[in-house]
Amino acid sequence: MQAAFRGRKSNTTQNVMAVVDFDLKLTYVLAGWEGSAHDALILADAIERPNGLSVPEGKFYLVDAGYACCPGFMPLYRGVHYHLSEFCSRTYPSNDRELYNLRHSSLRVTIEHDFGALKNRFCFLDNKPFHTYKTQVKLVLACCILHNWILSFGIDEVVPTEEAWVANPHVVIDSQPVNHLQSQENCGMVARRDAISASMWANRGTSRT
Repeated sequence: MQAAFRGRKSNTTQNVMAVVDFDLKLTYVLAGWEGSAHDALILADAIERPNGLSVPEGKFYLVDAGYACCPGFMPLYRGVHYHLSEFCSRTYPSNDRELYNLRHSSLRVTIEHDFGALKNRFCFLDNKPFHTYKTQVKLVLACCILHNWILSFGIDEVVPTEEAWVANPHVVIDSQPVNHLQSQENCGMVARRDAISASMWANRGTSRT
């Protein structure tokens, strides 16, 4: 079974999908998928499960490049500057899509921040715990629950401040071909994303801070 659990990394891993709010709390977690499983497949499973992931009416989640633009889920524009480190005084967004990606990145970095804190708090998550796989899945869920409890009621010494946090240097584009992702995209949601990016560009003002 090891081959199915080898994703982008050489080691065996499990794929964990999570939803994070802006207080760094995990509001939904689906653990247990093989490391090689595609993000879109895991998302479909999460939505189809009884009491699974649901999107509040009229809202959407910000997601990474491994997902298609579809109702309830809004990814970045592919093939356009995305990461915060790619923008500076010399490379300020030059069009609406770059500005959208910049603001998408500044918000979605929250989940990178949270996963970093979770792994720092429970270091064994990055190791190979000597337990059966079913137990390993339960351990991930237990750690997420404890993580939320500590953020609400405990004394936190793990979560770095926003000023001290350094995001991952690159956005990992999923192995699924981009044209296949685009074929799954919903025209209505794509139009909504375009409208948001156009509105951002039209109202960007003169400030570049």
